[in-house]
Amino acid sequence: MLYLLGNFGDTIPVFNVFRYITFRTGGAIMTALMVVFLFGPALINQMRLHQGKGQPIRSDGPEAHLAKVGTPTMGGLMILLGLGVATILWANLANKFVWIVLAVTLSYGLIGFYDDFLKVTKRTTDGFSSKMRLGLELLIAGIAAYCISLVTLPELSTSLTLPFFKDLLIDFGPFFVLVGVFIIAGSGNAVNFTDGLDGLAIVPVMIAASTFGLISYLVGNAVFADYLQINFVPGVGELAVICGALVGAGLGFLWFNAPPAMIFMGDTGSLALGGALGAIAVAVKHEIVLGIVGGLFVLETLSVIVQVVSFKLTGKRVFRMAPLHHHFEQKGWNEATVVVRFWIIAFVLALIGLSTLKLR
Repeated sequence: MLYLLGNFGDTIPVFNVFRYITFRTGGAIMTALMVVFLFGPALINQMRLHQGKGQPIRSDGPEAHLAKVGTPTMGGLMILLGLGVATILWANLANKFVWIVLAVTLSYGLIGFYDDFLKVTKRTTDGFSSKMRLGLELLIAGIAAYCISLVTLPELSTSLTLPFFKDLLIDFGPFFVLVGVFIIAGSGNAVNFTDGLDGLAIVPVMIAASTFGLISYLVGNAVFADYLQINFVPGVGELAVICGALVGAGLGFLWFNAPPAMIFMGDTGSLALGGALGAIAVAVKHEIVLGIVGGLFVLETLSVIVQVVSFKLTGKRVFRMAPLHHHFEQKGWNEATVVVRFWIIAFVLALIGLSTLKLR
């Protein structure tokens, strides 16, 4: 809404700053951060009150996790609150990309909330039917991918761009929706797999969001896109505001999620944040780069897939426990050691992902 103040820039020069994406992105960061700081404690108290014993802890997990019994979940609600308020205040609400990404984020958050609700009320680590949950995720991702293709330039709408190449596009035609589904739903579940230790998922998410905030701004700016020889996608620069809001809300959440966590993100947050990153990557035509920047999420997901396939085919496990972060815990690594080292990996992968913008 504050974007509209830019319309008065010709008569009141100071209002010109509201036309700049960089200024509004900074505003979104601070707004989301303050919203989470202000409402976070009250939300945590309400979650404690209504959830009783908190999030169920896996009985077959690392013994150190038993000390976390009673910690409330659904902390993703405070992230979504900060993200939503900041986006509504600072983004250009006439931009269709903004609404598509917001719709995916909130829809995935709703799916995660219902899953968390069932886990808390039924006192089990299993939520609702995995088939139904995946079906809803795929449906939402499919609608989002189709809508993104409608509002993107025709020459790019159904094409997949490849990093390190200037003009190489792979046109999937109507099957591009399937590519979008894979990216968005895959990203949502990948972040969900990663969320298992205090602070583990939120920092890599913020790193990825910061990276894609920059990519969104560059891709949506004709001058910078031409200089870097990347595909110009009009309108996606506004997604930098959402990325900024995600970073701000993530910082606020980390304040309460830092070890020992006062609240867990839950599927409410992890599924929503992963879906948001996936939708942004599809919109800015950097789907493969998301696989690089979010390589930590990919590794966590692959560890689960490898573990399941190996056990079903051979009866043996490749890892001591999956996802990957639990494997290192079982090897004797302290939780804080795992978390910080995984943060470092996420940061390095983000730098590699950014390098693809120039190495063409």
